[in-house]
Amino acid sequence: MSLSDLPGPVPDPTAVHGGATTALAEPVDRVRPLWVTGVVLVNLGINAAFFGPLQVLLGQQAAHFDEGQKEAILALVTGCGAAVSMVANPLFGAFSDRTTSRFGRRVPWVLMGAILGAVALVALAGAPNVAVMAFLWCLVQAGANAMYAAITAAVPDRVPVPQRGTVGGLAAMGQTVGILVGAVIAAVVAGNFAAGYWVCAAALLAGVVLYLFKSDDQPLPQQERPPFSLWQFIKGFWVSPKRYPDFAWAWLTRLLVSTGNHMITLYLLFFLSDIVRLKETQGIEPEFGVLVLTGLYAVTVIITSVLGGRLSDRMGKRKPLVIASSVIIAAASLILAFAPTWIGGLAGAAVLGIGFGAYLAVDFALITQVLPTALDRGRDLGVINIANSLPQVLAPAIAFVFVQFWGGYVSLYVAAAVIGLLGAVFVVKIKSVD
Repeated sequence: MSLSDLPGPVPDPTAVHGGATTALAEPVDRVRPLWVTGVVLVNLGINAAFFGPLQVLLGQQAAHFDEGQKEAILALVTGCGAAVSMVANPLFGAFSDRTTSRFGRRVPWVLMGAILGAVALVALAGAPNVAVMAFLWCLVQAGANAMYAAITAAVPDRVPVPQRGTVGGLAAMGQTVGILVGAVIAAVVAGNFAAGYWVCAAALLAGVVLYLFKSDDQPLPQQERPPFSLWQFIKGFWVSPKRYPDFAWAWLTRLLVSTGNHMITLYLLFFLSDIVRLKETQGIEPEFGVLVLTGLYAVTVIITSVLGGRLSDRMGKRKPLVIASSVIIAAASLILAFAPTWIGGLAGAAVLGIGFGAYLAVDFALITQVLPTALDRGRDLGVINIANSLPQVLAPAIAFVFVQFWGGYVSLYVAAAVIGLLGAVFVVKIKSVD
């Protein structure tokens, strides 16, 4: 594999030698179930290794270093990791676009990301102080995002448009199952965060095995890779809204819907304890209530991501389902706003999962159809992923203002619904996809 030539001027791949190379051609043959399973398992492994630490293990380790400052430590470590994530995903996506390994463009980055992430997780188990803990978590983020950038780009590389909703839904299912597996790992180790990191590392490595052997990843010929230019490399991460308006609208709608979703889930623990008063009214600890709602949400996400993706493939349309799922997400937020009870919480979680599962599958398929060029699929999907990561920064700031100063939880959830509905409205602006 050679990395000497990184992103440079972007040629039109269909203009090369009168047609696209195999690596850059629009796929027409349906992918096999074994290939799809490999992609699902990579997504599962990434999310198990990511959310096990994020949900529980990092917090336990923070308390191990300083019980009195555990919140500040956790905020520092996860904040550093989030910053790395926003940069690493498009960066590694761009690297994979220009990779000319005989094993293909994506496989090397899936493998190297898994090794880096696993080694960092194992090392994290023995981190001697907070600084090392933060550094190693950043390495985990770097490895996981290298994998995610590559495996996400593999879908438009290999999957024909009529099958992308189905594959996108199955990949979303793998992500959600991975989150649940991460939670199970954290629960099973029962406070032994070091053991938890080892198990997460094993899950990360195990998840890539099938894909590595069944990737069918096509090599990029050396002559098809543009010469390296540092300025063009940097400039390439800006995708002109004027030149590619559909891509820009897809990015904005993903940002809005993701921000609304994060606003709904961010303060769920405090909503159950302070507004629903779950302990007093139902005799249920708020922490257990969050677990129940999260589980219900995850189950409905898994179901509707698969069904929604397949339905969009059969319809041959994406926008109606993206709009409908965005409206359902907004409805879930309004349920929480105006039915602040345990029953309302259960209904809101189920409706939110129904909407977000279908949204994940169908919107991903839509996005793959508005990517500017085949040569830069990895980079451009990484740019899209910023719209997934940025809400982790935006949502807490917006939610805090509403809860503290602008009407509390009712106004918070109404605002989340409005933001999500704006995402639905702007989908209409996308012209090249039905």
